[in-house]
Amino acid sequence: MIEPIKGTVVGQPVPLVDGIEKVTGKAVFTADLIAPDNLTGRILRSPVSHGRIIRIDTSKAEALEGVTAIVTGEDCAFTYGVIPIAMNEYPIARDRVRYRGEAVAAVAAVDARTAEAALELIELEIEELPAVYTPKESRAVGAELLHDNKPGNLEREVHHEFGNVEDGFASADLVSQEVFHCAEINHAQMEPHAALAEYDVSRDHLTLHSVSQVPFYVHLTLARCLEMDTSHIRVVKPFVGGGFGSRTETLNFEIIAALLARKAGGKVMMQLTREETFITHRGRPDTEVKMKIGLSKSGKITAAACEVVMSGGAYAGYGLVTILYAGALLHGIYDVPTIKYDGYRVYTNHPPCGAMRGHGTVDVRHAFECLLDRMARQLNLDPFEVRKANMLAAPMFTANGLMINSYGLPECLEKVKAASGWNERIGQMPEGRGLGMACSHYVSGAAKPVHWTGEPHAVVSMKLDFDGGITAFTGASDIGQGSTTIVAMAAAEILGVDLGRVRVLTNDSAVTPKDNGSYSSRVTFMVGNAAIEAAKAMREKLVAAAATKLDVSPDEVECEGESFFVAGSSQSALPFQDVAIAALASEGTINVKGTFTTPVEAQGGKHRGGAVGSTMGFSYAAQVVEVAVDPDTGQIAVDKVWVALDCGFAINPLAVEGQIEGSVWMGMGQGLSEETHYKNGLPVHGNFLDYRVPTIVESPDIEVHIVESIDPLGPFGAKEAGEGALSGFPPALANAVANAIQTDVNFLPLTPDRLLVALNKSRRAARRKEAS
Repeated sequence: MIEPIKGTVVGQPVPLVDGIEKVTGKAVFTADLIAPDNLTGRILRSPVSHGRIIRIDTSKAEALEGVTAIVTGEDCAFTYGVIPIAMNEYPIARDRVRYRGEAVAAVAAVDARTAEAALELIELEIEELPAVYTPKESRAVGAELLHDNKPGNLEREVHHEFGNVEDGFASADLVSQEVFHCAEINHAQMEPHAALAEYDVSRDHLTLHSVSQVPFYVHLTLARCLEMDTSHIRVVKPFVGGGFGSRTETLNFEIIAALLARKAGGKVMMQLTREETFITHRGRPDTEVKMKIGLSKSGKITAAACEVVMSGGAYAGYGLVTILYAGALLHGIYDVPTIKYDGYRVYTNHPPCGAMRGHGTVDVRHAFECLLDRMARQLNLDPFEVRKANMLAAPMFTANGLMINSYGLPECLEKVKAASGWNERIGQMPEGRGLGMACSHYVSGAAKPVHWTGEPHAVVSMKLDFDGGITAFTGASDIGQGSTTIVAMAAAEILGVDLGRVRVLTNDSAVTPKDNGSYSSRVTFMVGNAAIEAAKAMREKLVAAAATKLDVSPDEVECEGESFFVAGSSQSALPFQDVAIAALASEGTINVKGTFTTPVEAQGGKHRGGAVGSTMGFSYAAQVVEVAVDPDTGQIAVDKVWVALDCGFAINPLAVEGQIEGSVWMGMGQGLSEETHYKNGLPVHGNFLDYRVPTIVESPDIEVHIVESIDPLGPFGAKEAGEGALSGFPPALANAVANAIQTDVNFLPLTPDRLLVALNKSRRAARRKEAS
């Protein structure tokens, strides 16, 4: 076991460097960028789920006083999408609409009232076509195709088999198969979508401020859709009020705002309502999982087979990646000798789904952990012991080519087992109360980026100037996860300076280096490593200057506590400011950079789709959930959660704890109450009353345990901390409910009405068994 670093900055609990601005209201978000010359943008949306656009007449709207620009599908002939080989969506519908609420036109006007009045004046004629709302309807013989080049309305099907699965099942003492259904859910981030686009007519330059997690991808998409040179575009990300994956691809309102700004020759503010934000959601898709597991009497897994059907919505988006992730991360957590996966991503006439925290893995992990628990019960085995019987041995590669260098799951299991009093309490709790457990894992960044250019995966540049301040520049998007703080801490630790001496500037394509964005928990691992490399380059220059002043070789100089000195020497230490001045004297402003590129061996297997799921390191989590279930109402109260996460090394334990709690809380939402609802394609969940997220009232005590396995490739040994714990909560909840009321359920969320139906069914079955 590698020992964790004894840092003076890293490893210490540090408040986020941008926290003061957020809690005092000083933080400026996109919607705060209000100016007198802003025009107001509004979008006209399709009233039907599927149809052919016959006519759009904007003449009356154009004649309305105060209207400065109107755009339709005719204003953009280019498709867009986050996956280069799957771009099949237009910013504004052309020829056909494929979901209710799809953009068909947009207006820029002097104020909101005028813009909304203009929308009312646009004449829209659509020939309605048959709509399909479920994968079953969509895949039926003769079903209307959403895309002519996708027979059977299949966006993507995946078939992978590693080892001989049938032999694995044949060698098992127990084989079980069940089907699980997980409802579509939304990110429900606090900040609604917004974008401010400004077009400079004289220079043919476009500046976009937006809520994006991926400014680089937005930049490329704007250039494509507006047919502009990338050098004429500037993308800036202000503060962002949450993302959770909803903003990991370019969204249509960003392009529409830019189209309007160019046509109006000015500035257009596009603020979506909460309902529109729900429509433009890219959430976790409605998913059916058929899971089959083989188990020996001792609890060893002999084989697993999984079939997944996802209802992906009307367009491709991240769907290709999502369906691949669902199968890829069956691997990498347990020693499963043979695995078969069949995945189907199906088009339906709903808003397109995409990436959401724990992208692609949550529903499959739920099914696996629930079924594994039930099989353990059948074999009279403790669920902890079953997991421990299937541990991996790092370093290793999985059958599908995933690299694992550190593996703290055994310690995670021990911590939550002991903390929850599992051995003493399981089976001894009163009726209606129960304990459940589950494990989970997630990637520390995708080893291959969406847009493969050959460039480094992350770049951080660093500057030292006359003021003695260290400025780090990064394109990494801090969306609340604390990545800006990680960059500052890494710089301060390596340079031996106070954290207050470091400032971090982020997300302005005219100033900061390109970064691929905040998705798949990549920033700490990749940008953290780049920041360390940049700080080392800066330190080398400072040490050289100090060595000259001390008249010693650089190898003899040590740097600590903002001082440069020779250990054991009687010479006085040099303060940082003096050394900085000396370094600047020789070359002026000092600029250095650091980069990070994933090693080739981390980039996945050679099979088709093998890059998806590949990473430099996996986080691992185990958790125990305690519940109280009212058998008369079906109401579930989560009383306590014990969770342990292997994050490699906690660079900032305070932020790590917050990320783990947030993961648990988001998993609780999916487990208990969150789901979207549509009536003939109309979203009826588009507010925070009908879309039920847990509040502080439902939030349990969450006891966090941090496990540090020290990954050899991670920055200071760190791995991701923001997603790994999420997918363990729903199955731990379901397993706890089963323990409390002796009823297994195969659906998410576990709403009271559904639970009562399942409980009554279980009671009837028990009575029939007694009668026989």
